[in-house]
Amino acid sequence: MDNRKAILFSAPSGSGKTTIIKHLSKRYDCFEFSISATSRSPREGEKDGVDYYYISYDDFKARAAKGDFLEWEEVYQGLCYGTLKSEIDRIWDNGHVIVFDVDVMGGQNLKRYFGDAALSIFVKPPSIEVLEQRLRNRGTETEEAIKKRLGRAELELQEGSSFDVTIVNDDLQTAIDETVVVIDKFLSR
Repeated sequence: MDNRKAILFSAPSGSGKTTIIKHLSKRYDCFEFSISATSRSPREGEKDGVDYYYISYDDFKARAAKGDFLEWEEVYQGLCYGTLKSEIDRIWDNGHVIVFDVDVMGGQNLKRYFGDAALSIFVKPPSIEVLEQRLRNRGTETEEAIKKRLGRAELELQEGSSFDVTIVNDDLQTAIDETVVVIDKFLSR
């Protein structure tokens, strides 16, 4: 197996992609999660270098100007997310398959970069109403943030067809099982 592969998970916030990735990471020893950089502050319980690389907005923009990112986006005014080139090198040097948990634009950009070495998976909620309920159940978002995320989700759902595979996360175990089949096929190529 050529480990110079990448698996890209994208979805609207609240679709369950991070939960699916956590389950899959227990199954595949060759997976290593690509830690994204962000200009946002850590949420309660999050750790720098584990959940994200937390970088100030000014430092983020300066590093982007220097070309340190493979891809990045200012998702909302003052809120940036991106993939550091050094993160890709670190994971492949360890002989692992890179796993990304990125927004839709990031997923599309990474797929263009990696080409056939990447499998892009779009995790779709069963409906926008279910997505809204999941966001509310988190208890981490303000009403304004929920409205922003739902507005963005509607746009992101339109882009789902640009991914290699779409997994509808209506039932978590079914979504995991379907994803395993797709990943096994990709890794055996």
